[in-house]
Amino acid sequence: MRLNALSILNYKNIKEANLLFSDKINCFIGRNGMGKTNVLDAIYYLSFCKSHSNLIDSQNIEHDAEFCLIQGNYTLRDNQEEIYCGMKRRQKKQFRRNKKTYDRLADHIGLLPLVLVSPDDSELIADGSDERRKFMDGVISQYDKNYLNHLLSYNNALKQRNALLKNEELPDVSLFEVWEDRMAFHAEYIYHERSRFIEQFTPIFIEFYDIIAGNRETVSLHYTSQLKDRDLREAFRRTRERDHILGYSTQGIHKDELEMMLGDYPIKRVGSQGQNKTYLIALKLAQFDFLKRTHGIPPLLLLDDIFDKLDSQRVQKIIELVASERFGQIFITDTNREYIDSILQTIPQPSKMFYVEDGNIHEI
Repeated sequence: MRLNALSILNYKNIKEANLLFSDKINCFIGRNGMGKTNVLDAIYYLSFCKSHSNLIDSQNIEHDAEFCLIQGNYTLRDNQEEIYCGMKRRQKKQFRRNKKTYDRLADHIGLLPLVLVSPDDSELIADGSDERRKFMDGVISQYDKNYLNHLLSYNNALKQRNALLKNEELPDVSLFEVWEDRMAFHAEYIYHERSRFIEQFTPIFIEFYDIIAGNRETVSLHYTSQLKDRDLREAFRRTRERDHILGYSTQGIHKDELEMMLGDYPIKRVGSQGQNKTYLIALKLAQFDFLKRTHGIPPLLLLDDIFDKLDSQRVQKIIELVASERFGQIFITDTNREYIDSILQTIPQPSKMFYVEDGNIHEI
């Protein structure tokens, strides 16, 4: 898959841009706060129908504008695809594929596989289990439509059960059983797919970590879930009174965890900055490889300011990896042109470089 051209109008600080891309490496250079990341975010938006950094659509429209547009021209399995997104303040956004509007935005997810590596990935290690569940859900949803539907349905049932729990008095048991049965039904599918994904994904992740780190450290991933050792319907029944006191559901796959280990300990506790960043980049490169296998096409790879806090040896290994035939089209941001120039000189791949200043983008 390739993104051939991108048009942006009034998206964040980018008033207008019309860009043509290299089939392999595309670099965006400029100082911090100039709009480099916003270019990648516009590409991300066309894949996921939302911004990576700001989920409130109206706040992605340039301050002085009433609307914004993003349009991409893709080559997907030898077919040309035009993807269009338009947003107006106080109106519902429009998403079109080849001029046809989607009935549901969820139908678009997975069409244009994409992996973004950014400084925000540190939340995967530093924050709570919700971030790690989002990582699993985000990958699986890109290749399994049924999973996304089960996840949406589970979350809706969870919302309804939690609403019942917030009543001053416990409602009738039959009301709980309706939503608990639905939660249990959808949870079984989600648990099975998460388990299967981690089983298949972990060896790929370890391979990438070993390449980048030079086999100097041992890493692993462990998926833990309440469904492994209990019947969810019985657990709901047993904890209703306690959940009523707390005001939320304590049982279910929304409590699952993905343990990220360095040696015998959670990397959150023992990892250095360099080890944490290596861990996160290996996760995302493994995500790329996994999606490539499931989709049969290479996703777009977006690398947003990833080289900070990595030693030169690890940076070189990452560059050698992503520039290989194993990977497809790449978009990179960095503040240091000399650094990017020196990297590109070692890579026998076609490339383009763009300079970004105050939302204006010029090809160098």
